[in-house]
Amino acid sequence: MKLSINGRDIEVAADPDTPLLWVVRDELGLTGAKFGCGQALCGACTMYADDTPIRACVTPIESVAGQKITTPEGLEGRIAEAVRAAWEKHDVAQCGYCQPGQIMAAVALLNGKPVPTDADIDEAMTGNLCRCATYGRIRTAILTASETLKG
Repeated sequence: MKLSINGRDIEVAADPDTPLLWVVRDELGLTGAKFGCGQALCGACTMYADDTPIRACVTPIESVAGQKITTPEGLEGRIAEAVRAAWEKHDVAQCGYCQPGQIMAAVALLNGKPVPTDADIDEAMTGNLCRCATYGRIRTAILTASETLKG
């Protein structure tokens, strides 16, 4: 099966119903997206399919063939840079396990809503769980990234 991951066309030898997360991590060695729950509930495995966040732990590769897949390693651009800088500035990560998924969700939010409200942030980040409970810092970092992008 052919997949387009982080701008590269890749041929993978996996069953069509294999979850995208396992192909990306095990066959391609891209370990930014994490396995958290295996049920699309925690957001640790978040990637983009055609710029839309998906839960890669439950997404079979056959369903994303022909789409542009972006993993945390392939996330780039002005918004991604602003989000990463805000994450560092506000010391968001503690254990860091959930952070790739959190960042993917935050970038997707700012792509669609450059000036989000608290309600927009709550809605966009729902389903991205943080065991360390850094939700306040996550919100602050998203608002900081938004301000940076305005300037």
